[in-house]
Amino acid sequence: MAEEVLDYLVVGAGPAGLQLAQSLGRAGHRYLVLEAGSAPGHFFETFPRHRTLISINKKHTGYTDPELRMRMDWNSILADGDDDPVLFTDYSDKLFPKAENLLRYLADYAAKYRLAIRYDTRVTRIRREGETFVLTAGDTEFRAHRLIMATGVTKPYIPQFPGVELIDQYVDVDVDPASFTDQRVLVLGKGNSAFETADNLIERAAVVHVGGPRPVKLAWRTHFVGHLRAYNAGILDMYQLKLQHAILDGEVREVRKDADGYHVKFAFARADEVVKEIRYDRVIGCTGFRFDASLFDEDCRPELTIDDRFPAQTPSWESVNVPGLYFAGTITQVRDFKKATSAFIHGFRYGARALAKVLNERHHDVPWPHTELPAKPDALTEAVITRINRTSGLYQQFGFLGDVLVVDGDTARYLEEVPVDRVLEDPPEDAYVVTLDYGPDHDKVDPFDFVARAAQDRANDRGEGHYLHPIVRHYRRGELAATHHVTENLENEWDQEVHIGPLTAFFTREL
Repeated sequence: MAEEVLDYLVVGAGPAGLQLAQSLGRAGHRYLVLEAGSAPGHFFETFPRHRTLISINKKHTGYTDPELRMRMDWNSILADGDDDPVLFTDYSDKLFPKAENLLRYLADYAAKYRLAIRYDTRVTRIRREGETFVLTAGDTEFRAHRLIMATGVTKPYIPQFPGVELIDQYVDVDVDPASFTDQRVLVLGKGNSAFETADNLIERAAVVHVGGPRPVKLAWRTHFVGHLRAYNAGILDMYQLKLQHAILDGEVREVRKDADGYHVKFAFARADEVVKEIRYDRVIGCTGFRFDASLFDEDCRPELTIDDRFPAQTPSWESVNVPGLYFAGTITQVRDFKKATSAFIHGFRYGARALAKVLNERHHDVPWPHTELPAKPDALTEAVITRINRTSGLYQQFGFLGDVLVVDGDTARYLEEVPVDRVLEDPPEDAYVVTLDYGPDHDKVDPFDFVARAAQDRANDRGEGHYLHPIVRHYRRGELAATHHVTENLENEWDQEVHIGPLTAFFTREL
Protein backbone atom coordinates (compact mmCIF):
# COMPACT_ATOMS: atom_id res chain seq x y z
CA MET A 1 0.00 0.00 0.00
CA ALA A 2 1.42 3.39 -1.00
CA GLU A 3 2.26 5.82 1.79
CA GLU A 4 -0.30 8.58 2.28
CA VAL A 5 0.59 11.88 0.66
CA LEU A 6 -0.74 14.65 2.89
CA ASP A 7 -1.86 18.09 1.79
CA TYR A 8 0.64 19.73 4.14
CA LEU A 9 3.58 18.91 6.33
CA VAL A 10 4.50 21.57 8.88
CA VAL A 11 7.97 21.41 10.44
CA GLY A 12 8.07 22.97 13.89
CA ALA A 13 5.49 23.09 16.70
CA GLY A 14 6.29 26.59 17.86
CA PRO A 15 3.67 29.36 17.94
CA ALA A 16 3.44 29.68 14.14
CA GLY A 17 3.33 25.93 13.52
CA LEU A 18 0.58 25.44 16.09
CA GLN A 19 -1.54 28.27 14.72
CA LEU A 20 -1.21 27.02 11.15
CA ALA A 21 -2.12 23.50 12.28
CA GLN A 22 -5.30 24.85 13.85
CA SER A 23 -6.18 26.71 10.62
CA LEU A 24 -5.38 23.74 8.37
CA GLY A 25 -7.35 21.35 10.53
CA ARG A 26 -10.39 23.60 10.72
CA ALA A 27 -10.35 23.95 6.92
CA GLY A 28 -10.42 20.16 6.59
CA HIS A 29 -6.97 19.75 5.08
CA ARG A 30 -4.85 16.66 5.70
CA TYR A 31 -1.79 17.84 7.61
CA LEU A 32 0.81 16.76 10.14
CA VAL A 33 3.22 18.79 12.29
CA LEU A 34 6.68 17.31 12.88
CA GLU A 35 8.42 18.51 16.04
CA ALA A 36 11.93 17.59 17.21
CA GLY A 37 11.15 18.28 20.86
CA SER A 38 8.88 16.38 23.21
CA ALA A 39 6.44 19.29 23.62
CA PRO A 40 5.40 22.48 21.78
CA GLY A 41 7.68 25.50 21.78
CA HIS A 42 10.94 23.56 22.17
CA PHE A 43 12.97 26.71 21.35
CA PHE A 44 11.58 28.46 24.45
CA GLU A 45 12.86 25.71 26.72
CA THR A 46 16.27 27.34 26.24
CA PHE A 47 15.68 30.88 24.98
CA PRO A 48 15.80 33.59 26.04
CA ARG A 49 18.70 32.38 28.16
CA HIS A 50 17.73 34.52 31.16
CA ARG A 51 14.13 33.29 30.94
CA THR A 52 12.29 36.61 30.82
CA LEU A 53 10.29 37.44 27.71
CA ILE A 54 10.32 41.02 26.44
CA SER A 55 7.11 40.49 24.50
CA ILE A 56 4.45 42.62 26.17
CA ASN A 57 1.77 40.94 28.27
CA LYS A 58 -0.45 43.93 29.13
CA LYS A 59 -3.39 42.24 30.76
CA HIS A 60 -5.19 45.33 32.04
CA THR A 61 -6.17 47.57 29.12
CA GLY A 62 -9.57 49.01 30.02
CA TYR A 63 -10.95 47.38 26.84
CA THR A 64 -13.62 44.70 26.75
CA ASP A 65 -13.34 44.15 22.99
CA PRO A 66 -11.08 41.08 22.52
CA GLU A 67 -9.79 42.46 19.20
CA LEU A 68 -8.58 45.66 20.86
CA ARG A 69 -7.07 43.71 23.75
CA MET A 70 -4.89 41.82 21.27
CA ARG A 71 -3.07 45.07 20.51
CA MET A 72 -1.48 44.83 23.96
CA ASP A 73 -1.15 41.03 24.08
CA TRP A 74 2.06 40.08 22.27
CA ASN A 75 2.13 36.38 23.15
CA SER A 76 -1.26 34.88 22.29
CA ILE A 77 -1.67 33.13 18.96
CA LEU A 78 -4.86 33.13 16.92
CA ALA A 79 -7.49 30.44 16.43
CA ASP A 80 -9.80 30.48 13.42
CA GLY A 81 -13.47 30.24 14.24
CA ASP A 82 -13.11 30.16 18.03
CA ASP A 83 -14.89 32.92 19.92
CA ASP A 84 -13.36 31.72 23.18
CA PRO A 85 -9.70 31.04 22.35
CA VAL A 86 -7.05 30.17 24.88
CA LEU A 87 -5.13 33.39 25.63
CA PHE A 88 -1.68 33.91 27.09
CA THR A 89 -2.95 36.70 29.36
CA ASP A 90 -4.55 33.97 31.52
CA TYR A 91 -1.11 32.48 32.21
CA SER A 92 0.72 35.43 33.74
CA ASP A 93 -0.01 38.82 35.27
CA LYS A 94 3.53 40.05 34.58
CA LEU A 95 4.16 42.66 31.90
CA PHE A 96 7.36 40.77 31.07
CA PRO A 97 6.49 37.14 31.81
CA LYS A 98 8.70 34.10 32.20
CA ALA A 99 9.35 31.80 29.26
CA GLU A 100 7.93 28.87 31.24
CA ASN A 101 4.49 30.52 31.06
CA LEU A 102 4.69 30.48 27.27
CA LEU A 103 5.56 26.79 27.27
CA ARG A 104 2.48 25.98 29.37
CA TYR A 105 0.31 28.15 27.13
CA LEU A 106 1.47 26.51 23.90
CA ALA A 107 0.95 23.01 25.35
CA ASP A 108 -2.61 23.90 26.34
CA TYR A 109 -3.29 25.43 22.92
CA ALA A 110 -2.15 22.23 21.19
CA ALA A 111 -4.30 20.13 23.52
CA LYS A 112 -7.43 22.26 23.16
CA TYR A 113 -7.46 22.03 19.36
CA ARG A 114 -6.24 18.40 19.26
CA LEU A 115 -3.56 19.27 16.79
CA ALA A 116 -1.95 16.49 14.76
CA ILE A 117 1.67 16.64 15.98
CA ARG A 118 4.40 14.01 15.97
CA TYR A 119 6.79 14.87 18.81
CA ASP A 120 10.37 13.62 19.18
CA THR A 121 10.53 13.59 15.40
CA ARG A 122 13.62 15.38 14.18
CA VAL A 123 13.69 15.93 10.43
CA THR A 124 17.14 15.15 9.04
CA ARG A 125 16.54 15.34 5.30
CA ILE A 126 14.13 17.04 2.91
CA ARG A 127 13.96 16.03 -0.73
CA ARG A 128 11.49 15.97 -3.62
CA GLU A 129 10.08 13.16 -5.66
CA GLY A 130 8.42 14.89 -8.58
CA GLU A 131 5.97 17.36 -7.03
CA THR A 132 5.96 15.64 -3.64
CA PHE A 133 8.07 16.66 -0.65
CA VAL A 134 9.62 13.74 1.20
CA LEU A 135 10.87 14.29 4.75
CA THR A 136 13.06 11.80 6.58
CA ALA A 137 13.00 11.54 10.38
CA GLY A 138 14.86 8.55 11.79
CA ASP A 139 13.77 5.53 9.78
CA THR A 140 10.40 7.08 8.84
CA GLU A 141 9.46 9.08 5.76
CA PHE A 142 6.61 11.59 5.48
CA ARG A 143 5.14 12.89 2.22
CA ALA A 144 3.09 15.94 1.32
CA HIS A 145 2.14 18.05 -1.67
CA ARG A 146 3.24 21.18 0.15
CA LEU A 147 5.70 21.93 2.93
CA ILE A 148 5.60 24.73 5.50
CA MET A 149 8.79 25.44 7.44
CA ALA A 150 7.98 26.95 10.84
CA THR A 151 11.29 26.11 12.48
CA GLY A 152 12.39 29.61 13.36
CA VAL A 153 16.05 30.60 13.25
CA THR A 154 17.86 27.86 15.11
CA LYS A 155 21.46 28.04 13.93
CA PRO A 156 23.73 30.64 15.58
CA TYR A 157 24.91 33.36 13.21
CA ILE A 158 28.65 33.62 13.91
CA PRO A 159 30.74 36.37 12.27
CA GLN A 160 34.05 35.32 10.83
CA PHE A 161 37.29 36.61 12.32
CA PRO A 162 40.46 34.84 13.53
CA GLY A 163 39.88 33.30 16.95
CA VAL A 164 36.06 33.34 16.89
CA GLU A 165 36.10 29.66 17.83
CA LEU A 166 37.74 30.55 21.17
CA ILE A 167 34.90 32.62 22.58
CA ASP A 168 31.71 31.63 24.42
CA GLN A 169 28.39 31.79 22.56
CA TYR A 170 25.00 33.02 23.78
CA VAL A 171 23.47 29.58 23.21
CA ASP A 172 25.54 27.88 25.93
CA VAL A 173 27.37 30.49 28.03
CA ASP A 174 27.02 30.31 31.81
CA VAL A 175 24.14 32.58 32.88
CA ASP A 176 25.10 32.75 36.58
CA PRO A 177 26.43 36.31 37.08
CA ALA A 178 28.43 35.16 40.12
CA SER A 179 30.83 33.31 37.80
CA PHE A 180 31.77 36.69 36.26
CA THR A 181 32.53 38.48 39.53
CA ASP A 182 35.23 41.18 39.13
CA GLN A 183 35.94 40.08 35.56
CA ARG A 184 36.36 42.10 32.40
CA VAL A 185 33.80 40.92 29.83
CA LEU A 186 33.23 41.73 26.16
CA VAL A 187 29.78 40.98 24.74
CA LEU A 188 29.68 40.96 20.93
CA GLY A 189 26.41 42.08 19.32
CA LYS A 190 24.08 45.04 19.56
CA GLY A 191 20.70 43.28 19.71
CA ASN A 192 18.53 42.37 22.66
CA SER A 193 20.31 39.06 23.31
CA ALA A 194 23.58 40.95 23.71
CA PHE A 195 22.10 43.56 26.04
CA GLU A 196 20.13 40.91 27.93
CA THR A 197 23.44 39.16 28.55
CA ALA A 198 25.23 42.38 29.51
CA ASP A 199 22.52 43.53 31.90
CA ASN A 200 22.72 40.16 33.63
CA LEU A 201 26.38 40.86 34.42
CA ILE A 202 26.58 44.56 35.27
CA GLU A 203 26.11 44.04 39.03
CA ARG A 204 28.93 41.49 39.38
CA ALA A 205 31.42 42.05 36.55
CA ALA A 206 34.09 44.72 36.95
CA VAL A 207 33.83 45.91 33.34
CA VAL A 208 31.31 44.99 30.64
CA HIS A 209 31.81 46.21 27.08
CA VAL A 210 29.15 45.67 24.43
CA GLY A 211 30.66 45.88 20.94
CA GLY A 212 29.54 45.69 17.34
CA PRO A 213 30.00 47.34 13.95
CA ARG A 214 26.75 49.33 13.94
CA PRO A 215 25.45 51.97 16.34
CA VAL A 216 22.89 50.95 18.94
CA LYS A 217 19.36 51.45 17.65
CA LEU A 218 16.65 52.06 20.21
CA ALA A 219 13.20 50.53 19.73
CA TRP A 220 11.43 53.55 21.16
CA ARG A 221 12.90 55.61 18.34
CA THR A 222 12.78 53.22 15.37
CA HIS A 223 9.50 51.51 16.36
CA PHE A 224 11.12 48.17 15.50
CA VAL A 225 10.81 46.02 18.62
CA GLY A 226 13.85 43.94 17.66
CA HIS A 227 16.07 46.94 18.31
CA LEU A 228 17.22 47.58 21.86
CA ARG A 229 14.31 47.67 24.28
CA ALA A 230 14.33 49.83 27.37
CA TYR A 231 13.96 46.68 29.48
CA ASN A 232 17.48 45.61 28.48
CA ALA A 233 19.08 49.05 28.49
CA GLY A 234 20.49 49.26 32.02
CA ILE A 235 24.07 49.24 30.76
CA LEU A 236 23.39 52.36 28.65
CA ASP A 237 22.59 54.27 31.82
CA MET A 238 25.81 53.14 33.45
CA TYR A 239 27.85 53.91 30.31
CA GLN A 240 26.57 57.47 30.08
CA LEU A 241 27.21 58.03 33.80
CA LYS A 242 30.80 56.73 33.47
CA LEU A 243 30.37 53.69 35.67
CA GLN A 244 33.05 51.58 33.91
CA HIS A 245 30.74 49.69 31.54
CA ALA A 246 30.77 50.92 27.94
CA ILE A 247 29.50 50.51 24.37
CA LEU A 248 32.09 50.03 21.60
CA ASP A 249 31.38 50.86 17.95
CA GLY A 250 33.59 48.90 15.59
CA GLU A 251 34.72 45.44 14.55
CA VAL A 252 36.75 42.65 16.10
CA ARG A 253 39.77 41.93 13.93
CA GLU A 254 41.24 39.07 15.96
CA VAL A 255 40.91 37.21 19.26
CA ARG A 256 43.84 35.47 20.96
CA LYS A 257 43.77 33.56 24.22
CA ASP A 258 46.60 32.88 26.66
CA ALA A 259 47.14 32.48 30.40
CA ASP A 260 46.32 36.18 30.87
CA GLY A 261 42.91 35.86 29.23
CA TYR A 262 41.54 37.02 25.89
CA HIS A 263 43.31 39.65 23.80
CA VAL A 264 40.94 41.31 21.37
CA LYS A 265 42.06 43.53 18.50
CA PHE A 266 39.20 45.99 18.09
CA ALA A 267 38.95 48.48 15.22
CA PHE A 268 37.04 51.54 16.43
CA ALA A 269 34.63 52.85 13.80
CA ARG A 270 34.50 56.42 15.08
CA ALA A 271 38.23 56.91 15.62
CA ASP A 272 39.59 56.70 12.07
CA GLU A 273 39.85 52.91 12.30
CA VAL A 274 42.14 53.01 15.32
CA VAL A 275 42.92 49.41 16.27
CA LYS A 276 43.47 48.77 19.96
CA GLU A 277 44.21 45.50 21.72
CA ILE A 278 42.07 45.11 24.84
CA ARG A 279 42.33 42.36 27.44
CA TYR A 280 39.26 40.55 28.75
CA ASP A 281 38.61 37.62 31.05
CA ARG A 282 35.61 36.46 28.99
CA VAL A 283 34.25 37.12 25.49
CA ILE A 284 30.64 36.20 24.63
CA GLY A 285 29.18 36.16 21.13
CA CYS A 286 25.55 37.28 20.94
CA THR A 287 25.24 37.91 17.22
CA GLY A 288 21.89 36.33 16.48
CA PHE A 289 20.60 33.28 14.65
CA ARG A 290 20.00 32.07 11.12
CA PHE A 291 17.76 29.64 9.24
CA ASP A 292 19.23 26.15 8.85
CA ALA A 293 18.91 25.10 5.19
CA SER A 294 21.25 22.11 5.52
CA LEU A 295 18.29 19.70 5.74
CA PHE A 296 17.37 20.26 2.10
CA ASP A 297 18.75 18.33 -0.84
CA GLU A 298 20.42 20.59 -3.38
CA ASP A 299 17.60 20.35 -5.94
CA CYS A 300 15.02 21.72 -3.47
CA ARG A 301 17.16 23.89 -1.21
CA PRO A 302 15.60 27.34 -0.79
CA GLU A 303 17.58 30.35 -1.93
CA LEU A 304 18.87 32.39 1.01
CA THR A 305 19.18 36.14 1.44
CA ILE A 306 20.39 38.83 3.90
CA ASP A 307 23.86 37.32 4.42
CA ASP A 308 22.32 33.86 3.94
CA ARG A 309 20.43 34.20 7.20
CA PHE A 310 16.89 33.74 5.88
CA PRO A 311 15.10 31.97 3.03
CA ALA A 312 14.14 34.36 0.24
CA GLN A 313 10.35 34.58 -0.04
CA THR A 314 7.66 35.92 -2.33
CA PRO A 315 4.92 38.22 -1.00
CA SER A 316 2.92 35.01 -0.37
CA TRP A 317 5.68 33.56 1.87
CA GLU A 318 6.62 30.97 -0.74
CA SER A 319 10.22 30.15 -1.60
CA VAL A 320 11.37 32.17 -4.60
CA ASN A 321 12.94 29.07 -6.17
CA VAL A 322 11.09 26.03 -4.75
CA PRO A 323 7.37 25.94 -5.63
CA GLY A 324 5.16 24.59 -2.86
CA LEU A 325 7.66 25.41 -0.11
CA TYR A 326 6.22 28.00 2.30
CA PHE A 327 7.46 29.65 5.48
CA ALA A 328 5.79 30.77 8.71
CA GLY A 329 6.88 32.35 11.95
CA THR A 330 9.97 34.39 12.67
CA ILE A 331 11.70 33.37 9.41
CA THR A 332 9.11 35.43 7.54
CA GLN A 333 10.81 38.58 8.86
CA VAL A 334 12.72 38.68 5.58
CA ARG A 335 9.65 40.36 4.04
CA ASP A 336 9.73 43.32 6.47
CA PHE A 337 13.27 43.03 7.81
CA LYS A 338 13.83 45.39 10.75
CA LYS A 339 10.75 47.43 9.81
CA ALA A 340 7.55 45.78 11.05
CA THR A 341 6.90 42.83 13.38
CA SER A 342 7.08 39.56 11.42
CA ALA A 343 10.01 38.42 13.58
CA PHE A 344 7.79 38.25 16.66
CA ILE A 345 4.65 36.42 17.77
CA HIS A 346 2.49 39.53 17.80
CA GLY A 347 3.41 40.08 14.15
CA PHE A 348 3.77 36.67 12.54
CA ARG A 349 0.49 35.40 14.02
CA TYR A 350 -1.27 37.69 11.51
CA GLY A 351 1.11 36.60 8.76
CA ALA A 352 0.29 32.96 9.55
CA ARG A 353 -3.42 33.74 9.38
CA ALA A 354 -2.92 35.41 6.01
CA LEU A 355 -0.81 32.47 4.82
CA ALA A 356 -3.69 30.11 5.60
CA LYS A 357 -5.89 32.26 3.34
CA VAL A 358 -3.21 32.25 0.63
CA LEU A 359 -3.08 28.44 0.72
CA ASN A 360 -6.86 28.14 0.56
CA GLU A 361 -7.01 30.55 -2.37
CA ARG A 362 -4.16 28.99 -4.35
CA HIS A 363 -4.62 25.30 -3.73
CA HIS A 364 -8.25 24.77 -2.69
CA ASP A 365 -10.19 27.32 -4.79
CA VAL A 366 -11.39 29.22 -1.71
CA PRO A 367 -11.41 32.97 -2.43
CA TRP A 368 -10.03 35.46 0.08
CA PRO A 369 -12.89 36.25 2.51
CA HIS A 370 -14.54 39.58 1.86
CA THR A 371 -17.65 41.66 2.46
CA GLU A 372 -19.43 43.78 -0.12
CA LEU A 373 -20.62 47.36 0.25
CA PRO A 374 -21.75 50.20 -2.00
CA ALA A 375 -18.91 52.06 -3.70
CA LYS A 376 -20.03 55.37 -2.21
CA PRO A 377 -17.90 57.79 -0.16
CA ASP A 378 -19.95 57.52 3.03
CA ALA A 379 -20.04 53.73 2.92
CA LEU A 380 -16.31 53.39 2.27
CA THR A 381 -15.49 55.88 5.01
CA GLU A 382 -17.67 54.11 7.55
CA ALA A 383 -16.11 50.73 6.70
CA VAL A 384 -12.56 52.06 7.00
CA ILE A 385 -13.16 54.01 10.21
CA THR A 386 -14.89 51.03 11.83
CA ARG A 387 -12.00 48.74 10.98
CA ILE A 388 -9.10 50.99 11.97
CA ASN A 389 -10.69 51.65 15.35
CA ARG A 390 -10.73 47.90 16.16
CA THR A 391 -8.10 46.06 14.14
CA SER A 392 -5.15 44.50 15.91
CA GLY A 393 -3.69 43.00 12.71
CA LEU A 394 -3.04 46.31 10.96
CA TYR A 395 -1.98 47.84 14.28
CA GLN A 396 0.69 45.20 14.87
CA GLN A 397 1.76 44.61 11.25
CA PHE A 398 2.01 48.30 10.46
CA GLY A 399 2.68 49.11 6.83
CA PHE A 400 3.00 45.41 5.98
CA LEU A 401 -0.55 44.08 6.04
CA GLY A 402 -3.36 46.19 4.65
CA ASP A 403 -7.10 46.08 4.12
CA VAL A 404 -8.03 46.31 0.46
CA LEU A 405 -11.14 47.91 -1.03
CA VAL A 406 -11.57 46.68 -4.60
CA VAL A 407 -13.98 48.91 -6.52
CA ASP A 408 -15.92 47.42 -9.41
CA GLY A 409 -18.64 49.74 -10.70
CA ASP A 410 -21.16 50.47 -7.97
CA THR A 411 -19.82 47.79 -5.62
CA ALA A 412 -16.71 47.46 -3.48
CA ARG A 413 -15.24 44.29 -1.99
CA TYR A 414 -13.53 44.69 1.41
CA LEU A 415 -10.66 42.24 2.02
CA GLU A 416 -8.87 42.26 5.38
CA GLU A 417 -5.17 41.86 6.23
CA VAL A 418 -3.66 41.24 2.82
CA PRO A 419 0.13 41.52 2.40
CA VAL A 420 0.58 44.92 0.75
CA ASP A 421 3.31 43.62 -1.57
CA ARG A 422 0.98 40.85 -2.69
CA VAL A 423 -1.68 43.39 -3.67
CA LEU A 424 0.81 45.29 -5.80
CA GLU A 425 2.20 42.10 -7.32
CA ASP A 426 -1.13 41.43 -9.06
CA PRO A 427 -3.01 44.71 -8.67
CA PRO A 428 -6.78 45.09 -9.16
CA GLU A 429 -8.00 47.63 -11.69
CA ASP A 430 -9.16 50.06 -9.00
CA ALA A 431 -8.30 49.58 -5.33
CA TYR A 432 -7.71 51.38 -2.06
CA VAL A 433 -5.14 49.96 0.38
CA VAL A 434 -5.65 50.85 4.03
CA THR A 435 -2.71 50.52 6.45
CA LEU A 436 -1.70 51.77 9.84
CA ASP A 437 1.82 53.10 9.63
CA TYR A 438 4.30 55.66 10.86
CA GLY A 439 5.07 58.76 8.83
CA PRO A 440 8.15 59.21 6.63
CA ASP A 441 11.46 59.65 8.46
CA HIS A 442 9.76 58.89 11.76
CA ASP A 443 13.02 57.39 13.08
CA LYS A 444 15.19 60.37 12.15
CA VAL A 445 14.17 62.60 15.05
CA ASP A 446 14.21 61.80 18.75
CA PRO A 447 10.49 61.57 19.70
CA PHE A 448 11.29 63.15 23.08
CA ASP A 449 13.13 66.09 21.52
CA PHE A 450 10.08 68.28 21.09
CA VAL A 451 11.99 71.22 19.60
CA ALA A 452 13.54 69.09 16.85
CA ARG A 453 10.25 67.34 16.17
CA ALA A 454 8.42 70.66 15.88
CA ALA A 455 11.04 71.84 13.38
CA GLN A 456 10.53 68.69 11.32
CA ASP A 457 6.77 69.20 11.44
CA ARG A 458 7.21 72.71 10.07
CA ALA A 459 9.45 71.39 7.29
CA ASN A 460 6.94 68.67 6.48
CA ASP A 461 3.60 70.44 6.18
CA ARG A 462 1.85 67.72 4.13
CA GLY A 463 -0.03 66.38 7.13
CA GLU A 464 1.70 63.00 6.98
CA GLY A 465 2.25 62.66 10.72
CA HIS A 466 4.97 60.75 12.55
CA TYR A 467 3.14 58.52 15.01
CA LEU A 468 1.07 55.46 14.06
CA HIS A 469 -1.92 56.57 11.99
CA PRO A 470 -4.15 55.31 9.15
CA ILE A 471 -3.01 55.83 5.55
CA VAL A 472 -5.30 55.20 2.58
CA ARG A 473 -3.67 54.82 -0.83
CA HIS A 474 -5.59 54.71 -4.10
CA TYR A 475 -4.13 52.56 -6.87
CA ARG A 476 -5.30 52.49 -10.47
CA ARG A 477 -3.92 49.53 -12.42
CA GLY A 478 -1.16 49.24 -9.86
CA GLU A 479 -0.07 52.89 -10.10
CA LEU A 480 -0.39 55.10 -7.03
CA ALA A 481 -2.99 57.74 -7.82
CA ALA A 482 -3.47 59.47 -4.45
CA THR A 483 -2.69 59.15 -0.75
CA HIS A 484 -4.64 60.31 2.30
CA HIS A 485 -3.24 60.45 5.84
CA VAL A 486 -5.83 60.33 8.62
CA THR A 487 -4.73 62.65 11.43
CA GLU A 488 -2.91 60.81 14.22
CA ASN A 489 -4.64 60.49 17.58
CA LEU A 490 -3.21 60.08 21.08
CA GLU A 491 -5.62 57.25 21.99
CA ASN A 492 -5.59 55.69 18.50
CA GLU A 493 -9.29 56.44 18.13
CA TRP A 494 -10.17 57.87 14.73
CA ASP A 495 -13.84 58.66 15.10
CA GLN A 496 -14.05 62.46 15.17
CA GLU A 497 -15.07 64.83 12.38
CA VAL A 498 -11.40 65.78 11.92
CA HIS A 499 -10.86 62.16 10.82
CA ILE A 500 -14.15 61.37 9.08
CA GLY A 501 -14.71 64.55 7.07
CA PRO A 502 -11.36 64.65 5.21
CA LEU A 503 -11.50 60.89 4.52
CA THR A 504 -14.99 61.21 3.04
CA ALA A 505 -13.79 64.11 0.89
CA PHE A 506 -10.84 61.97 -0.30
CA PHE A 507 -13.13 59.13 -1.37
CA THR A 508 -15.46 61.63 -3.05
CA ARG A 509 -12.61 63.04 -5.14
CA GLU A 510 -11.15 59.66 -6.04
CA LEU A 511 -14.41 57.92 -6.90
